[in-house]
Amino acid sequence: MEVILIHSHMVDVGRKSEVYREALAEGELILSPETIQLIKDGKVDKGDVFSVSEIAAIISAKKTPELIPFCHPIPITNVSVEYEVGASSITARGRVKSIGRTGVEMEALMATATALLNIWDMVKKYEKDDDGQYPLTRVKDIRVVRKIKREMAVE
Repeated sequence: MEVILIHSHMVDVGRKSEVYREALAEGELILSPETIQLIKDGKVDKGDVFSVSEIAAIISAKKTPELIPFCHPIPITNVSVEYEVGASSITARGRVKSIGRTGVEMEALMATATALLNIWDMVKKYEKDDDGQYPLTRVKDIRVVRKIKREMAVE
C-alpha cells in the first residue's frame, strides 16, 4: 500500500515588494421580472437591497482571509460595488484596492458573490413558487474581469 502525504501551505509573500493592486469581479443574479420591478420601485419589505448588499460586500471582502484558508490578511484601501439592473437580472461588480504583497482577486470575488447572495436573501420571498422552491433564481458567471498590479512611484 502506498502512503500519500498531503501538504498544504500558505504562500510566503514576505520577500515580495508592496505594490498597488486592484481587482474587479462581476457576477449575475437571475430574478423574475416582477421581483426586479419591486426592487426598482423600492417596495422590497426588507429595504434598500443595493445599500444593504454593498455593506455586506464590504464586510465580506475584509473577512476573506477568515473564509479562504490560504488568503493573506491584506491592507484593503477600498471596496466598492456597482449594480446594473436588467429586465430579469442584476449584475454586481465588486472592486477591491490595496497596497500590498499579494493580489485582491479573492476579495473582489467574495464581495461580488456576497452582494448577489444578499440581494437574493432580501428578495427570496418574492422568488419562491407555491412549493417554496426557486425555479428561476440563480447566481451565475462570477469571475474576475480585470486585475491591476502597478509599482508605486518613489518620491
